[in-house]
Amino acid sequence: QVQLVESGGGLVQPGGSLRLSCAASGAIVSIIAMGWYRQTPGNERELVSTITSSGSTNYADSVQGRFTISRDNAKNTVYLQMNSLKPEDTAVYFCNVQGRRLAEIGLRVFDSWGQGTQVTVSS
Repeated sequence: QVQLVESGGGLVQPGGSLRLSCAASGAIVSIIAMGWYRQTPGNERELVSTITSSGSTNYADSVQGRFTISRDNAKNTVYLQMNSLKPEDTAVYFCNVQGRRLAEIGLRVFDSWGQGTQVTVSS
């Protein structure tokens, strides 16, 4: 199995910054993509940003230019640097990692989610 541990959420004033981290552990053979999603009460989970194994990135229009995703392949960790935060960025942020892991026999594709970390932007 693959476990994800997120950290870095909290309360910040508008215009402030936060950095989220998500570390993946377990019988990981390779990681295909890592990403961040967010969800507010009563709404569906939405994509914030993703990064592939080759470093290609994708951002939601609402965070483009303010958020930066990066990854440390050696540590199987993905980061989300969030700058110029706005009240509408308030949400629970979830990490997602997709890849291949060791199974009892051969390899198996996995698609794992973190437990979520609260980000609150308020004065």
